[in-house]
Amino acid sequence: MDDRYDVVVVGGGAAGLAGALALARARRTVLVVDAGEPRNAPSGGVHNYLGREGTPPAELVAAGRAEVTGHGGQIVAGRVDAVARDGAGFVVTVGDGRTVRARRLLVTTGLVDELPEVPGVTERWGRDVLHCPYCHGWEVRDRRIGVLASGPLAAHQARLWRQWSPHVWLLLHDSPEPEPEEAERLAARGIAVVPGRVAALEVADDRLTGVRLASGEVVDLDAVVVAARMTARSALLESLGLTPVDVEHAGQVVGRQIPADGTGATAVPGVWVAGNVADVSAQVIRAAAAGMTAGAMINMDLMEEDTRDAVAEHRRQREALSSAAAWEERYRSRPAVWSGRPNPQLVAEAAGLRPGRALDVGCGEGADAVWLAAQGWRVTAVDISTVALARAAAHARDAGDEVAARIEWTHADLRQQPPAEAAYDLVSAQFMHLPPQPRRELFARLADAVAPGGRLLIVGHHPADLRTTAHRMHYPEMMFTAEQVAADLDPARFEVLAAQDRPRASVDPEGRDIVIRDAVLLARRR
Repeated sequence: MDDRYDVVVVGGGAAGLAGALALARARRTVLVVDAGEPRNAPSGGVHNYLGREGTPPAELVAAGRAEVTGHGGQIVAGRVDAVARDGAGFVVTVGDGRTVRARRLLVTTGLVDELPEVPGVTERWGRDVLHCPYCHGWEVRDRRIGVLASGPLAAHQARLWRQWSPHVWLLLHDSPEPEPEEAERLAARGIAVVPGRVAALEVADDRLTGVRLASGEVVDLDAVVVAARMTARSALLESLGLTPVDVEHAGQVVGRQIPADGTGATAVPGVWVAGNVADVSAQVIRAAAAGMTAGAMINMDLMEEDTRDAVAEHRRQREALSSAAAWEERYRSRPAVWSGRPNPQLVAEAAGLRPGRALDVGCGEGADAVWLAAQGWRVTAVDISTVALARAAAHARDAGDEVAARIEWTHADLRQQPPAEAAYDLVSAQFMHLPPQPRRELFARLADAVAPGGRLLIVGHHPADLRTTAHRMHYPEMMFTAEQVAADLDPARFEVLAAQDRPRASVDPEGRDIVIRDAVLLARRR
């Protein structure tokens, strides 16, 4: 068990596992904490679950667990004893005292069936003491069924069960005789009314054989139907401020559940519910569907939060891209940031030029400046980082005294300290990416620095690179095409020699061969 998760799911039945699976498949970190007390444990099979009809409940849970863990989810046995707010998330305390943090909660703790206090009912519950005809009716079709009256809906329940068997008795127990109109409906359906209190269930060879009335009379039966009051296991949710509400059927309260919207979201931000804790009438397939829906909605909620956080970080990093402190830290954190090789577009364009004075803008660790100096150029190499400049000077010394003597290393931010006008035969800016307005202002100053007859070379990552798997900063507005740069040049002052996107082979971070594009602007000052 880790100490942080995107989602903690409390309860490992159909709803909890379906929600966990949806989240795990969405690549969320998810922990399921399961107390191992499924409501349907006594039942021989799960019914009305398309494709899994009759599957033993434990088998269905085992399959669900395997699917969750197979997709990276984690499951632990235990109880969640407490949940507390932790900023926008939660601190969850598991039974052994361990705590984990979760960004969201999905609570699927189910419900408790409050059974009539008749001896034998609890022991036979889910086997031959039943409650739902859609869950168990087929299994007792054409058998002798006694409906134990425990409220005003008993006659309705008896008539419903009549669909599955012609042998249905209404056991009045402590209830009054039906009103004449209801008695007629029962009679019309062939449902006998049995007066008298039910004292106990009769069982032989681990099989229900009937009920014994307080009078001593035994009514032979194969199944007994009871109307359990269904109460959500809501203590954990109540500790977070949620209150269960009554659930009514035909004007009668049949249980209590936690209110939620159609996605399972509750009134408490960050808390979702699914299954019987939120819908006391949900069968297993509906509980699983609700869990899946809640899991998907939680993922979407987390996606929105992730996006808000990403936007804030995106803005912070964008500011840092032009910050001297950020560049100092970047260079300081690694022994080498760049490859040590000169940029290929510089080599391609400058190799045939007669050496003169060159301005290397954003020189970094000095590979371009050292190459130019080795070709005979006198280079002014400018960078915003003192760490980079020191490293570049060391590389120049390694290249020899003659090369090092041709380079002047300058610590400056050319946005605030423009270069001298008309002073350079070559101005090279390789991969200088800034927001649009500062970029245009800087490139204009670089154009002013070109001497008559000199060359302006500006190279950048083409915006098309964002459609590849190349490692690129994802700031579309900071990328540019050569045509955009050319459009800002005064044609009376500059002749554009090349405005192209040039492909070159590369390898992405996962080792795949890809093609990237450089935006290349080469212009000659008239």
